Amino acid sequence: MRRSFQPSLRRTACLCGALALAGCNAGPDFHTPDPGLPAKSFLGKPRPAVEGGEVSSSLDAKWWRQLRDPVLASLIERAASANLDVQAATTRLVGSRAQRDAAASAQFPTLGYSAQYQREQLSQNGVVSLGSHLTTTPFIVPPIDVWQTGLDASWEVDLWGHVRRQVEAAEAQSEALEFERRDVLVAVTAEIARDYAELRGVEAQIAIAKANLDTAEDISGLTRTRAQKGVTNYLDVENAAAQVESIRAELPSLFDQQSALIDAIGLLLGEPPQALRGELAARGRIPFAPPRPPVGVASDLARRRPDIRRAEAQLHAATANIGVAVAEFYPSFKINGNLSVNALDAAKLFRASSLQYQLGPTISVPIFDGGRLRSQLELRDAQAQEAFVVYHKTVLAAWTEVVDALVAFRAEQLRHARLSAQSAHQREALHLARARYDNGVADFIRVLDAERQLLQAELAEARSATAVATNFVKLYKALGGGWEEIFPVD
Repeated sequence: MRRSFQPSLRRTACLCGALALAGCNAGPDFHTPDPGLPAKSFLGKPRPAVEGGEVSSSLDAKWWRQLRDPVLASLIERAASANLDVQAATTRLVGSRAQRDAAASAQFPTLGYSAQYQREQLSQNGVVSLGSHLTTTPFIVPPIDVWQTGLDASWEVDLWGHVRRQVEAAEAQSEALEFERRDVLVAVTAEIARDYAELRGVEAQIAIAKANLDTAEDISGLTRTRAQKGVTNYLDVENAAAQVESIRAELPSLFDQQSALIDAIGLLLGEPPQALRGELAARGRIPFAPPRPPVGVASDLARRRPDIRRAEAQLHAATANIGVAVAEFYPSFKINGNLSVNALDAAKLFRASSLQYQLGPTISVPIFDGGRLRSQLELRDAQAQEAFVVYHKTVLAAWTEVVDALVAFRAEQLRHARLSAQSAHQREALHLARARYDNGVADFIRVLDAERQLLQAELAEARSATAVATNFVKLYKALGGGWEEIFPVD
């Protein structure tokens, strides 16, 4: 038995090795597609623009540091571990890696151990009864005990790359979920920065409204005093009082916005409502964006944007799935083996004479399946074509988003400069109107108009400063910046 067993095992092992070495991967190999992005300015210029646009220096991964706000930096750097969307994306990634490992396990042999005891009584009226025709003595088979234990092994030889393509697809899908997690972090980081800039903008508007309210109350008091002295009439008093109430009416909605923005930031950090009020209570300035932030060149976008990387990985997975479908058209080879001991007496179970084994290859060839395999291949091919279209659409959308963000950032900077000049002129106009009214050479309506216009100009200036900061955030979100420093490449 031993002489016959060992040569057979060697022949089978040699056959398996030859098949494995001869194996190939069915279907097309994946090649990174050309994103079609130029190695120059996002605005299509040979040299980067210099006024409120882009410069040639590399992109700062921690772009929020350019806003020079330590509170904002602290909030953003807590996002990776605290945000619930990031945690959910991380959980999905862990699950995809488990699926990848499960697919990879099919490349290796399976080995199992089993032990069995069975007591069996054959029917006297069944097959045993056939023996009663051969003898006049009743043929009785007593109950028997069967003892068996051993090892079972199986290995499918991946001759056509069926399993290897499955592993490749699972690996690519896991990579896609990794970049989905990074894309979630980019969005969360940008949302925190945007909400923070809007919070500081609302607080600036509250401060402006309160300062204008103090001025209006001062003018109202002086007007009332002048009316009591007969210098002016009570119509001016009522107009001044109405102006005071108009400014006061601006404050409740601003306080409501302030509270909602604090809660929005808290939600992004996994905190309950108003939990961050103490941390954000101290009023800070509106984050000041640099006039010419570095953004790099367009060709870098395909490596920086997580959504582009995710679309590329999904295209990779779809391409590998074509190989899986192609491999199913070919025969499959499997090596099965069993080594066990079997006896009717437990005392004889582990004797050499109780040894039994089975070893040999099997082949399975698809002949007719009603068109299932061909339809499956057509499906996988269509999915790969769709993934290719989605990839190029993602690249084009990202490119467009960056260009639009650059133009919006530059335009808002110019607008803010004009609004700042308007506010300066309106402050001077109010000063002159009050002086002329005090000297009796102008009516009170001019003072009210100048005061009203100053409030609107200063509020517009604050909103524009906020828009500059939020457009800066929008620009770096479009560039896909931020995830490199928080999630290192695995």
